[in-house]
Amino acid sequence: MSPDDYCQQKAAASGSSFYYSFLFLPPERRRAITALYAFCREVDDTVDECTDESLARIKLAWWRTEMAAMYEGKPTHPVTKALQPHVVPYGLQQEHMQAIIDGMEMDLNQTRYLDYAGLSKYCWHVAGVVGILSASIFGSTSPQTLRYAEKLGHAFQLTNIIRDVGEDARKGRIYLPINELQQFGVTAADLLNARHTEGFTKLMAFQADRAQKAYEEAFALLPKEDRRAQRPGLIMAAIYRTVLDEIERDGYHVLTQRISLTPIRKLWLAWKTYVRG
Repeated sequence: MSPDDYCQQKAAASGSSFYYSFLFLPPERRRAITALYAFCREVDDTVDECTDESLARIKLAWWRTEMAAMYEGKPTHPVTKALQPHVVPYGLQQEHMQAIIDGMEMDLNQTRYLDYAGLSKYCWHVAGVVGILSASIFGSTSPQTLRYAEKLGHAFQLTNIIRDVGEDARKGRIYLPINELQQFGVTAADLLNARHTEGFTKLMAFQADRAQKAYEEAFALLPKEDRRAQRPGLIMAAIYRTVLDEIERDGYHVLTQRISLTPIRKLWLAWKTYVRG
């Protein structure tokens, strides 16, 4: 199996909304973004699937070394072998790649966030940076496009947090800021025991409104001249916002279920967004 095939298999197996946005890219850019996504999946799985925290830290340290080796032209892993040829053409910065690993390590260091400022720092590492790297691969002519991509990545992560509240709580992680839980009279025990209270509904409506505003702020930053090149990000946004809309319509019942879209619906949204440009 070639490095590109390995990354393609990794991306396809995830069933992620990101995969559908790659389908309409030219081959070279599609290989680059698929390799980037596979890297993100690898380091994320290191934390999520490893039950031994010390082993997870060792693996993340290995990825730091491997990433440095990739930038020296000496990759050894299929993902870094697939990604390395795209580093120079698309201006992928090592500090951004290392920042993603930092974000994954944050999940080992803390499971609660005191306020939105702390949560925003986490979102930047695990999603904002990914947005910047992705936009560089899609094609960017303006620094403002990278700011749009960073903000859009932030909106994606806020949506993920809303969608996965119950699933994350069962893993012992609560990303909703503690001071906002207190503001709406929701306790950690409510989340851990899946108690869907009136306060929880109001809390989630507050979170959803913040995410929707983040999408609007991101779109306002995207220059017209880069809109066509950035269609993959807009496809992801269409899918993610539809998920967010479904969660809102369902009354924020995310403590006991994970709301998602069918592959056919994702493909339809991807095609519709691509055609509209």
